Amino acid sequence: MTPTLLPLHPVPRLSLDPTPSRRAVVNGAWWPRSRDAAAELPGLVAAGDQRLGRTTLLVGLHPDAWRHIPDRIPARGRHVRVGRFRGADPHVVVLFFAAVEPVALLLIPPDTAAGPAQNALTRAARHTADLTADDLLALTRLPTAV
Repeated sequence: MTPTLLPLHPVPRLSLDPTPSRRAVVNGAWWPRSRDAAAELPGLVAAGDQRLGRTTLLVGLHPDAWRHIPDRIPARGRHVRVGRFRGADPHVVVLFFAAVEPVALLLIPPDTAAGPAQNALTRAARHTADLTADDLLALTRLPTAV
């Protein structure tokens, strides 16, 4: 029997607005498999870099929403800083780049059922300029507790 090789970082469940708006609170959504930042963030950075054609320099998150938060995470050929922002929305993760606007992602709780999670991924990737993260959570019936 041949062993099955699993990818080091599974493909993240990520959606991005194809025409992001500066007015939008979020520019997409991310549905991690756990609250372990050290395990989840490398895959997010790799997918974000690839899909956006940019190089992530910093990931910003609320520390109460995560466990095992490293100061830096490995990325292709570099390490990316992880910022802990107590004043940030705990339902949002932000990718920061050089010389371009950051990308904010609605954080879908890992234990969310597939149906509501897929709904949130789809909804957050559409023009959301008039919605807050809490509005999106309510519209997609996601839990609001961190």
